[in-house]
Amino acid sequence: MDALNRFDTRTTYRLIRLEYLFGLVVSFYFLFEHLGDIRWWPFAVLFVHIDLIGYIPGAVAYHRSRTKRISRTYYVLYNTMHSMATQAVIALLWGLLVHSEWALLALPIHLCGDRALFGNFLKPFAVNFEPVTHPGFAELEAKVEGKPGSVPVATSTVRQPTAS
Repeated sequence: MDALNRFDTRTTYRLIRLEYLFGLVVSFYFLFEHLGDIRWWPFAVLFVHIDLIGYIPGAVAYHRSRTKRISRTYYVLYNTMHSMATQAVIALLWGLLVHSEWALLALPIHLCGDRALFGNFLKPFAVNFEPVTHPGFAELEAKVEGKPGSVPVATSTVRQPTAS
């Protein structure tokens, strides 16, 4: 993936998930090191608020929809609540208004777990809210990975120097 080819192959997708798995392992390390210091009610609230606001409303709307097309508002809610930046602001505000505490580990555990274990990243408007392979992506993936029956990918447009 690069700035002009904004998609991942299976390998790069797995590598990105592996990076989040590392973040999840580090978060769990700190969780287990500080088990006695964690207030579990705030941990639970911090863990579930992400999906209560960001996932469940969209999932309900999606499963109730006959066409499976739902308002972009649900995508915005999901992407906002599953953003590292949003959860960093929540952690900062929690630290300022309540106090810094180990229960805040719920935030990276939730986000890294979603990405590492379930492969859930931010949701673009052009795809279904719940995972369904987009036909255009399936075709592109087949071409990029050179699967049989796929059309060859265009080669680089960079001109090679000619021998004189």
